Amino acid sequence: MTLLRCSKIQVDKAYSRAVNVLTFLKKLMNITGMSEQWVAVRIKQKEDGKCIPWKNLKDLILAHLDTKKKVDVFAFSVYSLVVFPKALGHVDEAVTDLFD
Repeated sequence: MTLLRCSKIQVDKAYSRAVNVLTFLKKLMNITGMSEQWVAVRIKQKEDGKCIPWKNLKDLILAHLDTKKKVDVFAFSVYSLVVFPKALGHVDEAVTDLFD
C-alpha cells in the first residue's frame, strides 16, 4: 500500500489478484467452448504441471463448429507453442493464466 500510495487495496486493479482463480480445466473450457468431460479426458500430467496435447487442439480447430472458438483455440495454441515451448507437443498450463 505504501509503494502504490493508496490507503486501501481496490479490487479489479492491476495490482490486485482475483481471489477465485479458475482451474486449468475451467480455463480450457472457457477457451475451447467444450464440455468439462471433453477437457478432463484430454488433460495430461507432464513433469511438474498439467498440459493438453497439441494434437487434441489441432483436431478441435479443424472440427469446431463455432468460428470464434476455432480462432480462439488456434491463437491459444500458436501462442503457447511459440512462447512456452517447454513441453514439446503439448500446451502447458501456464499459458492459460496469460491467455484466458
